[in-house]
Amino acid sequence: MSLITLRALGLTLARPLFQDLSFTLNAGDRLGLVAGNGAGKSSLLRCLAGQQEATAGEITRARGLTLGLVEQDVPANLLPLTLAEALRRALPPAERESQGWQVELILDQLGAPAALHGRPLADLSGGWQRLALLARAWLTQPDLLLLDEPTNHLDLGKIQRLEDWLTGAAAGTPLVVASHDRAFLDRVTTRTLFLRPGTSRLYAQPYGRARALLAEDTAAETAKLAKDAKEADRLRRSANELKNIGINSGRETAQKKAKLMAARASALEATLKPVELDRSAAIRLDSRDTHAKVLLAVRDLTLRTPDGAALFALPRFELKQGERALLLGRNGAGKSLFMALLRRALAAPDSVAEVRASPSVVPGFLDQQQADLPAGESAHDYLNGRFRLGDQRSTSLLAGAGLEPAQQRLAMARLSPGQRARLGLLALRLAQPSLFLLDEPTNHLDIPGQEALEAEILRQEAAALIVTHDRRFAEAVATRWLAIERGRLLEQEGPEEIYRRLAAE
Repeated sequence: MSLITLRALGLTLARPLFQDLSFTLNAGDRLGLVAGNGAGKSSLLRCLAGQQEATAGEITRARGLTLGLVEQDVPANLLPLTLAEALRRALPPAERESQGWQVELILDQLGAPAALHGRPLADLSGGWQRLALLARAWLTQPDLLLLDEPTNHLDLGKIQRLEDWLTGAAAGTPLVVASHDRAFLDRVTTRTLFLRPGTSRLYAQPYGRARALLAEDTAAETAKLAKDAKEADRLRRSANELKNIGINSGRETAQKKAKLMAARASALEATLKPVELDRSAAIRLDSRDTHAKVLLAVRDLTLRTPDGAALFALPRFELKQGERALLLGRNGAGKSLFMALLRRALAAPDSVAEVRASPSVVPGFLDQQQADLPAGESAHDYLNGRFRLGDQRSTSLLAGAGLEPAQQRLAMARLSPGQRARLGLLALRLAQPSLFLLDEPTNHLDIPGQEALEAEILRQEAAALIVTHDRRFAEAVATRWLAIERGRLLEQEGPEEIYRRLAAE
């Protein structure tokens, strides 16, 4: 059964986002949207939901089709409501009393503790706010779910619960999901659309297999482009030679043949369009050597909240050259607080008695809240002021990180989260650390950016302590695994058992 059909759909805002997009969503389809930051994924979801008009083409929806769009931000009018009330308001007014049991059911399916039901959405974590929006959409009993970055702000346990719910209780509901989470896309989708300004690509496979097919197609097209360009060049040269022979000998047949060959060359050249690639602004890292064997050591540490409550105990931990330790745990377990404590200890030796670092260590920090980037300062002034690079060098480096000259002079508060993330990574590169402390480094990066960062971390072979909820990223770079569980930070053999236990909490 056809739910939605797109015919030659196109959208141009400040620039073309996509064009000539034609496909049909059928009952049972689970489509993943993959594209770079700002490339039109959210806009396409809004077009499908009827909340935004395309600039070309048309969308046909099945009669009576109901849609559940889950956008990235919580509407301001919901923030004062309690979690349970925000969900109850998704039901028609006449059904809120009689169907209120559905609210409790879905909250239970998503693993929401009873203590959260009566708390305002504004007081809940970003993860629970995201799940609340998803639950609201589900309560409307949609024929099709449209999800915009549903794993944003979710810890590993909640991502696992969401995946289990989408492949369990909600398995029969078609969906379209825009996401940079590669593992999530592989788990919950069956088709993949690589959204592009020129020619978008649709594959009847989840992300991982679709990406491999895309790479094969791109390689074949690149080879054909090179072959056709070579043939066009040969035809052009042969045509010129025949033309000269015809002119010098006075033979009209040679000149006519030269014209035919030149026309064939022109026709072939007209088809030589560059192969469209999924590109992302360059991400580079740099590091410096250190002769220290042990870069960081922690002994008998109890991490506490600002009001003194104990979060976890760490009896002993050492990070050595070339080791990349991944720190995993649910939201609120103390991961970011631990990273902040290490930062203080490294910035002021002896300020934290339980933490010791080699004197030769130069730390480099990446904060998931982007607190190191002054909101009122421009990217250009920040970079030039911190590293004394000069105007031209600062402009060039920022352009390489994806910031156009006009954007470089804007206050950083006006930049997108993805642009600020790349600025933070550029500053990290210029600091040339020997020890990387990275708190959710892939937040706000598109998939090409995530993969570029993975490659750079592996290329540098520098020591790192990393907090992340990105499973593909973690599995690509980690050499050690640490987990916060039941009040202790302990080393584990690998990620699978950690994932399982976090999902069960």
